[in-house]
Amino acid sequence: MRADGREAAQLRPVGFECGFIEHHAGSVVVSFGKTRVLTTATLTEGIPRFRKEEGKKGWLTAEYGMLPASTLTRKSRASSRGRPDGRSVEIQRLIGRALRQVVNLEGLGDHTLHIDCDVLQADGGTRTASITGAYVAVALCLKDAIARKAIPAAALASVLTDQIAAISLGIKNGQVLTDLCYEEDVAVDTDFNLVARGDGAIVELQGTAEGAAMRREEVDQILNMGLASIEELCRLQRAALA
Repeated sequence: MRADGREAAQLRPVGFECGFIEHHAGSVVVSFGKTRVLTTATLTEGIPRFRKEEGKKGWLTAEYGMLPASTLTRKSRASSRGRPDGRSVEIQRLIGRALRQVVNLEGLGDHTLHIDCDVLQADGGTRTASITGAYVAVALCLKDAIARKAIPAAALASVLTDQIAAISLGIKNGQVLTDLCYEEDVAVDTDFNLVARGDGAIVELQGTAEGAAMRREEVDQILNMGLASIEELCRLQRAALA
């Protein structure tokens, strides 16, 4: 039994508050337990120069940040430091890579899809929550763009080809745990983040042994438990969009 009473494979309560910002169709607050992230998807005209030089259409990019009061001690804003910290840059690149796996960029035409993930409250798993919530925000944004005929795509399925979700996992004393809260995240021997599509294809697997080294059978268990969790998260995404 874990500190919060969950079983090893049990997710924290997951929620999607869609339409959080009235004037943005693609705005969602995603919650994994006490972790809450505001994810927004915004479509703007124009694409990066490298896409034009390649003769291609559409682009998707992501930004990630933590609000000053999202952690126990105040976190300074990136603007006050002059640039985002290395962790934020790593995470926003991960978010962008993940969403580009399921978005047909050509279907965006000469538009860029901006994903913004702002952590309102952090209690572990902010990057995985950001990816999971951003998918819902993207779906809502693209639905609206298609309805307005703002992009060439005629149907959502032609531009949003699959679902994407992510989950954090860890190993503590030989036991695999799913969806780590902060208290668990700082104490596990091995820390993992798994990103996968709705069809079960793995997009990214990040894993580091900071304590005891992991065994092959533990990695297999992580994949099995992680993919089962992502299947459940995809179900919750569909329910939120319905």
